Amino acid sequence: MPRKPPLDEAIIDAAIKLADDGDWPHVRLHGVAAELGVTLRDIHVHYQDLDAVADAWLRRADQAMIGTAEQAQLRDAPAPDRIQAALTAWFGALGGRRKILRAILAYKLQPSHIHLQAALVVATSRRVQWLREAARLNASGSQKTIEEAGLTWLFAASVRRWLWDRSENFERTTAFIARRLKCADRLMDCWYHEPN
Repeated sequence: MPRKPPLDEAIIDAAIKLADDGDWPHVRLHGVAAELGVTLRDIHVHYQDLDAVADAWLRRADQAMIGTAEQAQLRDAPAPDRIQAALTAWFGALGGRRKILRAILAYKLQPSHIHLQAALVVATSRRVQWLREAARLNASGSQKTIEEAGLTWLFAASVRRWLWDRSENFERTTAFIARRLKCADRLMDCWYHEPN
C-alpha cells in the first residue's frame, strides 16, 4: 500500500486538484480541509493562507529545476544547455497548469496586493539565484550582475510565453529560451572573452 504524503504536500495536491476541477480563484482552504478530511487548524499549522499554498506549489517547480544540477549528462554541457535544462524542468514540473499559474499571478498582481508583489519580486530573485546554482554558473563581479539581470529577464519572459503556449510540450517556449540563450551566450563571449 503506497504511503500517504505528509500533510503539507497533501494540502498542495488537494488545492491543485480542486483548481483543476474548477478554478483557482474559487479554491478555499475549508474546501481543501474537507477534501482531505482534516480541520482548518491542521492546514493553518502548515500554511498561513491560500497564497502560501500557491508559493509552495511553485517551490516544487524550484526543486525540479535545482535537481537538474545532479544530472550526469549535463555535467560537461555548455552553460546555455544547463540553463535550458533547468528552466525546462521548472516549467515541466507545473504539469501544463497554465490556467492555475495565470490565476495565481493575476491575484498577486492586483493593485491592492502590494505586499504580494514585493514578495513575488523577492521570490523571483531567489529563483534566479537557484537557477544560477542549478546551471553551475560561477561568474562574479560585473559578469555575475549581468548574468543575474539577463536571467531575471529570461525567466520572466519565458513565464509570460509559457502561460499562453499551446504547443505540445511547450515547444514554443523551449525554442524561445534556446534562441535567447544563444544570443546571450554570444554577447557574453564578446564582452568577457579574453584575447589570446
